[in-house]
Parts: sequence; structure tokens; C-alpha cells
Amino acid sequence: MIKSIFNILEKLEEQSTLEKLRQINVAPEDRMLAITKETGELLNMILRLKNAKNMLEIGMSTGYSTIWCAEAIYEQSGKIITIEQNPNKIKRAKENFQKAGIADAIIIKEGLAIQILRELNLQKEYKDFFDFVLIDADKENVIEYFDLILPMVSAGGVIITDNMLYPEKYKQDMKFFSDYLKKNPKLRTITTPIGNGEEITIKLK
Repeated sequence: MIKSIFNILEKLEEQSTLEKLRQINVAPEDRMLAITKETGELLNMILRLKNAKNMLEIGMSTGYSTIWCAEAIYEQSGKIITIEQNPNKIKRAKENFQKAGIADAIIIKEGLAIQILRELNLQKEYKDFFDFVLIDADKENVIEYFDLILPMVSAGGVIITDNMLYPEKYKQDMKFFSDYLKKNPKLRTITTPIGNGEEITIKLK
């Protein structure tokens, strides 16, 4: 299974590179907009260090980041709940999960992230439930996403937010987001230059 996972990851990396270099024609709404390989390795390592079992992902796209995470979480018989709005990307992601052999570890919720997070937030079973979260969706709502997610994160849980430093057009908004997190005494947070810039946030015990 490990070979299948890394074969799929390699193919998706090639696709992402071609899209970024505009060497293939893809409609803007169907572009992968994936995390970097370096970020995938970081997520995988943190999940392993934590022995994480319950993960939430906001912004699945075609499943590249999800597969990186599933490769680690699968060993703990863990589950990933992932949110995506684009039905074409969901179809592609499902195919990728099947080929990688990790489909049974992933629960896809289709729809608007803000709406789905509000629904999850109201369910008692998800209070302090997730030990790992990846936020990689639209940047305009990142603070609202975070505030909805935080009550669902267990003490000691890790929240990773992508695109802190790149693209440049989001840099100022993401700096405001990081400063917002630093004001919360229940958190420890740091911006790292890995990939497109990752905010690594820990919910204190």
C-alpha cells in the first residue's frame, strides 16, 4: 500500500507543477492549488509524532494533502474528515484515494466550509475531538474558520494553516491572522517558511 500511496503522490506532484508552470490548460476553478511536497512531509511527520487519530481538513481539493496525512494516520486506524465544495475535485480526489488504497480512512463532506464547520461545531461528539487540523481554504474567512474549529480541537492538538507567506496577495491578511492567534493565551503559534508558509498552532493543555 505504501508504494501505491507514493506513486499517486508523485503523479499529483507532476500535475501540480505543470499547472503552476501553465504547461497544461486547466480551468481556474479546477486547479489543484496543492500544498508543496515539503509541507506534505511536515504534516506527515507531525501526525506521526502525535500518533494522531482524528483529523479535520478544510480544503481537500484533489486530495494531495489528504493522502500525505492519510499515509500517517492510517497506521493508527485513524479517520480524516475533509471538506470540499467543488464536485469535480471531489470526484478526482475519490479516484486518487481509491488508487492509493486509503479511501476507507477518509470521510468527505461536500459543501461550503463555513456551513459545515458550524454544523460540526454544534455536535457534542466533536467537542475536543480532533487532534490535528489543516486549514487550506479561502483566506477571507480564515479567522472565522479557526474560531469554529478551536472548540473541536483537543488539548495539545495541532492546527496547521497554509499560505501564510505565499501567494503575496494574502500575506498581509495572513499576518493579521497570525497576530490574532498570538493574542490568545490558550495557544502557542509560529509562522514557518516551509512550503508556502505554514502557521503551526498548538492548543495548550
